[in-house]
Amino acid sequence: MRRPRLPAWTATLTWKAAVFITVMCCALAALLGVLVHVSVAGQTVKDSRDKALTRLGEVGRLYESGEPLPRFAGVDPPGLPDSLRALALRGESGTMVTEYEGRPTMWAAGPADGRALAVKVDYTQSADTIEGLDRSILGSSVLAIGATLLVGAFAVTRITRRLHATAQVARRISAGDLDARVNDPRTKDPSRPQDEVATVSGALDTMASSLQRKLQTEQRFTADVAHELRTPLTGLSAAAELLPEGRPAELVRDRVRAMRGLTEDLLEISRLDAGTERVDLAVHDLGPLAERVVRASAAVSGTVTETRVVRDAAVETDQRRLERVLGNLVANAHKHGAAPVVLTVDGPVVTVRDHGGGYPDYLLDAGPQRFRTESGGKGHGLGLTIAMGQAEVIGAELVLANAPAEEGGGAVARLTLPEYVRLTDPDGDADGDADADADAEDLGAT
Repeated sequence: MRRPRLPAWTATLTWKAAVFITVMCCALAALLGVLVHVSVAGQTVKDSRDKALTRLGEVGRLYESGEPLPRFAGVDPPGLPDSLRALALRGESGTMVTEYEGRPTMWAAGPADGRALAVKVDYTQSADTIEGLDRSILGSSVLAIGATLLVGAFAVTRITRRLHATAQVARRISAGDLDARVNDPRTKDPSRPQDEVATVSGALDTMASSLQRKLQTEQRFTADVAHELRTPLTGLSAAAELLPEGRPAELVRDRVRAMRGLTEDLLEISRLDAGTERVDLAVHDLGPLAERVVRASAAVSGTVTETRVVRDAAVETDQRRLERVLGNLVANAHKHGAAPVVLTVDGPVVTVRDHGGGYPDYLLDAGPQRFRTESGGKGHGLGLTIAMGQAEVIGAELVLANAPAEEGGGAVARLTLPEYVRLTDPDGDADGDADADADAEDLGAT
């Protein structure tokens, strides 16, 4: 039997601290209340007992001298508890608190010629005192618990707010915002005592700064290397074109083209890492655009890609970057997968699937990694990295997965784009068409 799952808010530090403070306050209040009650009640009972025994002694002397007894005393009086009567008949004296005529009464009894001589003392005031004390203890305990809980919750909430701010900064850094910092004021003043949260915040800021410097150094190095390679590669490409036709010249030109492509990829990655890319948004029909990408890929590589347009859709995107993403996905499918390669357009979703061995586990777990491939095809592991980066720039979601074995297996790349919805008038005509018709009617009237 599964245990019921507690709500998520019960796992928060604020909730746990509130429960802990409440339990500890209740335990402390109960302990102090019991101690005060026992002490005061014991002292009150002792005073009443001493008073009753003193009166019993006085009544005993009156009884022995034959003088009349007062109203609060008597021999075997009605209402005397049986246990106290039996005690007196055994020749002993004792006291007991009971209800007599609807009022709490302290009885004291002793032996008197084989009978029980007893006195009664009104215990109402003492009982009211103990009852009032218990109410005061309960009320003050509730007030103390409430005040302590409020103060404790306020103090804990201040800490949790700082922890949430630190966690939010950590998530921003993880998402790529390397300028994000906690900037806890306690970490800026060395003379100011720091608590554990300030220590964690300072450590996170230090780590973020170190990480930012290292990544910026890496980005600058990549960009500098790519820029420095472009000039000699341009000269090398021009020189290769002057070589006499033949197999050696063809190999040289092929390697030069590969190096130029790698250099351009490195430059593009460095720009993506720097976050300096700007999109040029426009509305495009996704089906014809995908077909153009497939035709361009076939013209360059000679590969065949099946295109299926289930439902066309208009998307607002950067055409050049979208073509780059789709081209990389198609090229990757041909290089590292197996035919047939199918590109499917279903609304704003484009799926590229091959029928090879599928994506490796490391890629599905951690995403594309630069200069790492585990297939026999050519490549440097940069195509999917660029596709991921460009998809993020244009606001699209690129998900990599493997098709089930029962469906033939293979790698599946699914790109989801923001769909552009054209507004329509009540008659179903597009706003632009309606405005154009209205303008035409105005011109005709003129």
